[in-house]
Amino acid sequence: MESSKKPKSKTPAKKPKDSVLEQKSPAEFFAENKNIAGFDNPGKCLYTTVRELVENSLDSTESISELPLIEITIEDIEKSKFNSMIGLVDRDRVDEELYDDHETAKAREKRLAKEAQAQELQAKNASLGKKIKEPAAPKTMKGRGGAAFYRVTCKDNGRGMPHDDIPNMFGRVLSGTKYGLKQTRGKFGLGAKMALIWSKMSTGLPIDISSSMKGQSYNSFCRLDIDIHRNIPHVHIHEKRDSKDRWHGAEIQVVIEGNWTTYRSKILHYMRQMAVITPYAEFIFKFVSDVSDKNVTIRFARRTDVMPPVPLETKHHPSSVDLLLIKRLIEETSKQNLLQFLQHEFVNIGKSYAERLIGELGPEFSPKMPVKSLTSQQIVRIHQLFRQAKFNDPSGDCLSPAGEYNLRLGIIKELHPELVATYSGSAQVFEGHPFIVEAGVSVGGKDVKQGLNIFRFANRIPLLFEQGADVVTRTALKRINQQIYNYLQSAIQHCCIQLKTKIVKNIQAREQKERKRNLSRYAENVAGAVCGVLKQMQQIQASKKRRYDGKEAEILKKLSSGMITKEMVKEKLVQHVEQVDSEMAMEFAANSGVSEEPRECIYLQSLEAAEDNFIDLHSPLFVFRLFC
Repeated sequence: MESSKKPKSKTPAKKPKDSVLEQKSPAEFFAENKNIAGFDNPGKCLYTTVRELVENSLDSTESISELPLIEITIEDIEKSKFNSMIGLVDRDRVDEELYDDHETAKAREKRLAKEAQAQELQAKNASLGKKIKEPAAPKTMKGRGGAAFYRVTCKDNGRGMPHDDIPNMFGRVLSGTKYGLKQTRGKFGLGAKMALIWSKMSTGLPIDISSSMKGQSYNSFCRLDIDIHRNIPHVHIHEKRDSKDRWHGAEIQVVIEGNWTTYRSKILHYMRQMAVITPYAEFIFKFVSDVSDKNVTIRFARRTDVMPPVPLETKHHPSSVDLLLIKRLIEETSKQNLLQFLQHEFVNIGKSYAERLIGELGPEFSPKMPVKSLTSQQIVRIHQLFRQAKFNDPSGDCLSPAGEYNLRLGIIKELHPELVATYSGSAQVFEGHPFIVEAGVSVGGKDVKQGLNIFRFANRIPLLFEQGADVVTRTALKRINQQIYNYLQSAIQHCCIQLKTKIVKNIQAREQKERKRNLSRYAENVAGAVCGVLKQMQQIQASKKRRYDGKEAEILKKLSSGMITKEMVKEKLVQHVEQVDSEMAMEFAANSGVSEEPRECIYLQSLEAAEDNFIDLHSPLFVFRLFC
């Protein structure tokens, strides 16, 4: 009888594996997914670094109502200089074939044959008298190791940073001071840290920070990098230094790999558009290289000292919160009962309305019930009511729009258009979040390419990438359903209406000028014809065929005495043309000027500081400063 036992497998039994669960720090996550923050390639990394540092500087200066003065310098660092910075000794190549930019014998033979063929073709064309094209420069092979390095420096006159906070502000991802509910350019505590992370990944060098706050007798200096795996700062130097010039602000210096050649235009376009949206700021941009022909220095001058209003921090609107946020607010609130919680943690909920909401929640809710005792089901009920109940819209006090005056001035300052129209709407709301749409439309300009040029801004930040896929471009080109984006459409229409009025007036002025030129051109012929008719009348009277009396006789007498000449008649005709044109212009302005351009309201701004000896009278078109 055969055994029913199965043969034993020769494969050894598998041992149970340890847990494969891994955890990444925020710094490690963004280092591995740096494209999320705009650090896609070396060229864009250089652009994004400049952008993040500039926008941080603007937020810092505007937070203390200081007119921004921002200096940006990009210094080209040669490979030998970079190697000396990191203590690396240059070595000559020993095995050329080891490198990916090495040209093999076969590739060299092919290249030389192609160059010889091109020279032969040129000689043939020259013998036939044909136009000879300049030979293209031979392409140099550049390997992956041919990286370019740059030192980016950004200095401002802003708030500065507290001495003890500097390491965490730059060496800990997702830590920041801008998480409040108000408009700022930076929000998530990521931008400057990503520049440091990219520096660590591409050069291994730390970042240098100098900072000083108003009233401090010292400057803070900190040199640090970041422990990416633990998301904590690694401080090299952190010290206080004597301050002699009483400067306040921050100066950030970081060395990164980049590509100025391919992203030069992007960086300069960004600086120009930033100068458009912030005409109250002065930017000094420099690119410094050992090759003097490559050096660039551009100063974007300040044209006004009128700054946007400082945004006020607000609270959450009931219709904009979710379950997690409600739970977090309950955990962090200092209020004891539900009534106080609803009143003080949300906007647009007064005492009476809070009592009505509590009554609508059901019998298990009461105004005096401890807010910390709410169950998960009760919190869901509150969230559901928030989504269904009616609340007043939030105000726009937490916003800081550019303003129609600054937008108009920025366009005129940088683009030099023939015509410009701007519009700034009132605050609108989407799902409890306030927003303001501003638009400017101009015709003509300096250094602007032909066709439709669209400058896009979000949160007063220029948007240079993916220009064809956004709502602004599609609205301008009328490729979307306008009913969905009616606010933006309305803003552009307001600008176009302004331009239409100006264009019509320009056309009328041009037609008037053309009419006056035509009349003046024929004045001499008309004067000659008039004098000819008068002489014929004089001859008729002399032959006694007819006798003229009254004014006609007086005119003929002046003609005989030489008081009326052809030149005098011509002069009178030209004067008459000028007078009629002036009267027509005044009549046009009186009848239609006011209806086409309504009067703008001018608001008085109160004096907030004792040292201010002036009052600003604001309108969308100008600011009139009255000194007391």
